[in-house]
Amino acid sequence: MRPTQAELAAFLQAEFPQTRCTIEDLDEDGSVVVAHPVGHAELRPGGTVSGPVMMTLADVALYVAILAQIGIVPLAVTTNLSINFLRKPRADRRVVARCRLLKLGKTLAVGEVFIYAEGEDDPVAHATGTYAIPRA
Repeated sequence: MRPTQAELAAFLQAEFPQTRCTIEDLDEDGSVVVAHPVGHAELRPGGTVSGPVMMTLADVALYVAILAQIGIVPLAVTTNLSINFLRKPRADRRVVARCRLLKLGKTLAVGEVFIYAEGEDDPVAHATGTYAIPRA
C-alpha cells in the first residue's frame, strides 16, 4: 500500500530527525517535490548554497519518490548519486527538488532530480541516482 504524504513525513522525522527537508507534494504520476530551507548554516563562502545541502536534498527527494511508490521500506539504500551543479542558487530562498522515477524495478530504482532556487524557472543542479530495494 502506498503511504500518504503525512506518513512519509512522519517516517522521515522519526528515522532521520537531523534532516531539514520537507515533503511539499506527491503527485499521482510518482513525482515528488521536496524542499530544504536555506540559512547561514547552509551557505558556503561566496554566499551560495553548499553542494552537500543540494546533494542531501537530491538524495532525500529520490528516497521519498521511491518510498511513495513501494511503501515505507527503510532499507532501500542509495547505490549511486551523481550531481551536476549548473548555476549559483540564490541564498535568500529555499532550494526545491523535483524528482521523478525513470525506472522502478524489483531490486533497483533509478530517478532524476532537478533542484531550483524557490520561485526560479532555471534549475541550479541536476542529479541522477540509483537505489537498491531489498527483496521482500
